[in-house]
Amino acid sequence: MSEKKSHTIGTLYMVATPIGNLEDITLRALRVLKEVSCILCEDTRHTKKLLMHYEIQTRTESFHSHSDTRKMEKIADWLAEGQDLALVSDAGTPLVSDPGSPLITYLRERFGSELHISPIPGASALTSALSIIPIQSGRFRFLGFLPHKKGRQTLIRMMSESDESHVLYESSHRIIKFLEEMIKDFPTAHIWIARELTKQFEEVLEGSPDELHTLLLSDPNKQKGEFVVAVAKS
Repeated sequence: MSEKKSHTIGTLYMVATPIGNLEDITLRALRVLKEVSCILCEDTRHTKKLLMHYEIQTRTESFHSHSDTRKMEKIADWLAEGQDLALVSDAGTPLVSDPGSPLITYLRERFGSELHISPIPGASALTSALSIIPIQSGRFRFLGFLPHKKGRQTLIRMMSESDESHVLYESSHRIIKFLEEMIKDFPTAHIWIARELTKQFEEVLEGSPDELHTLLLSDPNKQKGEFVVAVAKS
């Protein structure tokens, strides 16, 4: 590869991929995806759509939240052989609420200072949302995806008691539940919902928990997609 290397084992590239619009990928990311020996994918079927769009023929291998130690050993062996690898999630920047942390921990324990991990920056739902939502983006707490059950109510109450703004991810399956929880535990919150960023139906909704709850219930189409939610005190 044209990236300069001064180490004997392969490099693991953390490659950001588009969160929606396939044009939102860097030239460097495309080059790296073409040149590595293998691309580790959260879902190979999803990633292959991107690869086909850019006519990239690199082989793929699955790596996701259910991958076990044997898969991590296999990846480590490839690096030990000097192969360069890329890790991608389904959308956005790897490790930002996506699988990958256990692999990085495992590789650091195995290779120590010999391990070279190189970030290939690009699209991120978090930073994309913050660029169009008027919160104090210099001071906020990112919560990722809230737990489905245990600890969820505690985090919502924490938001209500804090002076900080909070940003989190939510899915179409739980956005109504989230707003109902906010109505109960933080009814005075000011909320922005960035939906379907970079896609055809991209929009930002703003209001109180009750107002947004009513809006989404009145239009089921607004319950679809992936959501970045910002919460601040009124």
